[in-house]
Amino acid sequence: WKKVRPLMAAAGHTFFTPSYTGLGERHHLASDHIDLETHIADVLGVLEYEDLRDIVLMGHSYGGMVATGVADRARDRIKLLVYLDAFAPKDGQALADLVPPAARQGMKDSAHANHGFVMPNPSPGDTSPEDLAWISKYRRPQSLRCFEQPLGLQGEITVPRVYIQCMQ
Repeated sequence: WKKVRPLMAAAGHTFFTPSYTGLGERHHLASDHIDLETHIADVLGVLEYEDLRDIVLMGHSYGGMVATGVADRARDRIKLLVYLDAFAPKDGQALADLVPPAARQGMKDSAHANHGFVMPNPSPGDTSPEDLAWISKYRRPQSLRCFEQPLGLQGEITVPRVYIQCMQ
């Protein structure tokens, strides 16, 4: 986000990067009680208090779960929902439902060993040393509840959506 923000500004766009409770500058609020609904509320709060409308909302990885919930509850504020290598859930699905059984068990094992928190996945093997040094400062464990709570939608997502899959 720190690298993207100046590029977006140079192109005439405002780029918000809300932090989820327990992560980023809000990592001091980490708790094993944080769940998907907490993170949806975080982003909805930014939309409301910044009075953002006609926006492109992007979710990456787990952020697709959050973005889908936000798009469901703030349909009138979002003109496009972009999934960037993200989970794109349907009503009633949790992230744990969308991964292979071994990954699901890995999350549970990690949470059991880390007081309810799932450690971040390893970075891809082709990540440059410079990027590894930069990202390692920001990666934090998350509550298992974020991955096990099913997303409850109010209805079919009517916001236009696009999916970007990054390939090697």
